[in-house]
Amino acid sequence: MAKSDLTGTGKLKGHKVSHSNIKTKRWQNPNLQERKIYVPELKRHVSIRVTTRELRTLDKLGFVAFAKKLGLDATKF
Repeated sequence: MAKSDLTGTGKLKGHKVSHSNIKTKRWQNPNLQERKIYVPELKRHVSIRVTTRELRTLDKLGFVAFAKKLGLDATKF
């Protein structure tokens, strides 16, 4: 299933619009990446599926701070 492990970001429903303006339903999947991140506070690697936007935030804040900001327990991953 196309869903992020941290924020739960999932696929969105939208419309494909043709040249003649006929709208058909389609899904927009998030850009998910499977990553193995080393967390120094836990002294181990964590395998997670995150969006590219969340990867940028992880690089900026760090895994534990980002999990704390989301209200998650970092040791559960």
